[in-house]
Amino acid sequence: MADAADKPEKAPKAGRLIRVLLVISLIVPTLALLTGGGIYLYGKSRYEAAGPLADSRVVWLKKGLGLNAITQELSNAGVINAPLIFRIGARLSGVASSLKAGEYEFPAHISMAEIVRMLRDGKSILHQITVPEGLTTQQVMAVVKADPVLTGDLPLLPAEGVLLPETYKFTRGTTRVELVTRMQRAQTELMTKLWPNRAGDLPVKTPQEALVLASIVEKETGIASERPRVAAVFTNRLRMPMRLQSDPTIVYGITMGAGPLGRPIRRSEIDAKTAYNTYQIDGLPPTPICNPGRASIEAVLNPPTTKDLYFVADGTGGHAFAPNLSGHQRNVEQWRKIERAAP
Repeated sequence: MADAADKPEKAPKAGRLIRVLLVISLIVPTLALLTGGGIYLYGKSRYEAAGPLADSRVVWLKKGLGLNAITQELSNAGVINAPLIFRIGARLSGVASSLKAGEYEFPAHISMAEIVRMLRDGKSILHQITVPEGLTTQQVMAVVKADPVLTGDLPLLPAEGVLLPETYKFTRGTTRVELVTRMQRAQTELMTKLWPNRAGDLPVKTPQEALVLASIVEKETGIASERPRVAAVFTNRLRMPMRLQSDPTIVYGITMGAGPLGRPIRRSEIDAKTAYNTYQIDGLPPTPICNPGRASIEAVLNPPTTKDLYFVADGTGGHAFAPNLSGHQRNVEQWRKIERAAP
């Protein structure tokens, strides 16, 4: 009889168990969702919140670093203090594989979200090197070698005149070979752009000849406004034809681009017939005598129309021009008076 009495109670117990399981099946996912949402909101707030840096800091992230290595570098530098959140944030942003190497200056209190955007956009520090107009290739290589940020050895010495003087910006990790290659490419691109728009009936018949003449113009005057007029003098001489008689070509023939002569030209050097002595040879020397800048190249390709055949220093840093020998002789005498009056 006892067994028979107990049997009807099993159904209510089974019902209660089912209800409990149903409640649990609802509560657990809800708790998981709430917990996950809370974790997400917490991570998002940390990801977007101000970071630990008290002051700006420069960090160099070398090429080839993946997300984990980048995270470690930033953590070691004190730029971030939640590496796991940084990694997750970068992955959820879809840019984990697009973070760029470079040297970055992170401002104080930068957030992890801002850091990821900086690395995605490659907003690294740009260094610069300035190559003045008129340097020989050997002198340009000395400037490149002395730069403390560039890396690696110098390339083989490029030809004279093939490097474009200007200011070049670059990131840390750039090699000297890469920068010199950029200089060569810039000169080639410039000449390719300017050559088709040259004036007609020029005495220079090739881009190389134009570079040679531009290099002479570059060395004859440091005043930008004079370059077209100096170019016109040499253009007029070549058309006549008349020897260029340019002192800088003699100097280059002596030093071969190693540097300035450091003394006046001797009479014997003016009389010596060398490939670069334009007092003794007709036409142009065999190569440029320096690396000319854009303004000198433009002046040679589009010289103004003048009758000038001579120029000499005028005591102001510039030159006095003349269309004939008598006028030139008067200018020379005036220059000599200035020299004699100098203390």
